[in-house]
Amino acid sequence: MLLKGIVTPAKEVSYILVVEILMAVCIKSQIQNMNLVIGCTIGCSYCYARNNVRRFHMIEDFENPEFFPGKLRLMDKARPQIFLLTGMSDFSGWKPEWREQVFAKMEQNPQHQYLFLTKRPEEIQFSSRLDNAWFGVTVTSRKEKHRIADLRQHIHGGHYHVTFEPMFDDIGAVDLSGIEWIVIGTETGHRKGKSVSRPEWVQSLTAQAHALGIPVFMKEDLLPILGEAQMIQELPPAFQKILEEQRKWQK
Repeated sequence: MLLKGIVTPAKEVSYILVVEILMAVCIKSQIQNMNLVIGCTIGCSYCYARNNVRRFHMIEDFENPEFFPGKLRLMDKARPQIFLLTGMSDFSGWKPEWREQVFAKMEQNPQHQYLFLTKRPEEIQFSSRLDNAWFGVTVTSRKEKHRIADLRQHIHGGHYHVTFEPMFDDIGAVDLSGIEWIVIGTETGHRKGKSVSRPEWVQSLTAQAHALGIPVFMKEDLLPILGEAQMIQELPPAFQKILEEQRKWQK
C-alpha cells in the first residue's frame, strides 16, 4: 500500500507501508547482503556475524577483517538492488584503500542503493558525493545516543539512517534531525540473558520518527512482541523506487 501526502506534526512525507496479512515482511527480502568485508574488532557479545564465521569457517580470525574485492562484480547487475555492505563488518574497520575501491565501483553502478552501518562513527572521517549511499549507526542503549551526532559530524554526503537493535534499555528522547530512515528490532538467537525489546521502547522511537516524517521499519522479529496490528514496516522513497523497478523486471 503506497501512502502519499501523509501529514505529520512536522512535515508532509511520502513513503511506502509494507504489510502482509499473516506475517511481517522479512527485511532480508528487501535488502540483500553483500559481504565485501568479513570481520570486526568491536567484540559485541550478541554478534551473529562472529558466530557464523566460526560455524562456517569463512575466515581465520574474525577480529582481523578481510576484504573480498571479487564480490564487487555483483554490483554490475543491471537489475536494481538495495545492498547492505556491512552485514558482517563495521564500516569503521574498513581500510581506506578498501573504501576507495568500493566507492569507485558504486559510482559505476548508480542503479543500486547501498547501505553501511557502524558502531564507531567517531573513528571515521569520510565524505561521499554519491546520492545512493546510506550511512548509519547502530544504537543499542541510552548511553549510545551520541553515535547519531557523531555520524553527522564525521561522515558527510549521501543519506543517514539509524538501527536500534538490539535494545538493552529505553533509548529515550533522540535527536533524529537529518535522519531519513530508522530500523527497530530485538535481539534474536539463544544467547543466555539476551535482551528483548519492550513495546513501549519501540513505540516511543516510532512516535519520535513519525513526528519528523521519518519512515520506520520494524523488523519481523518484533511481531510476537508487538502483535500484527502494531507492526509498521516503511521504506524511504528511494528504496520504494528500487522495489518498483524490480517488479517491472519480474514482469
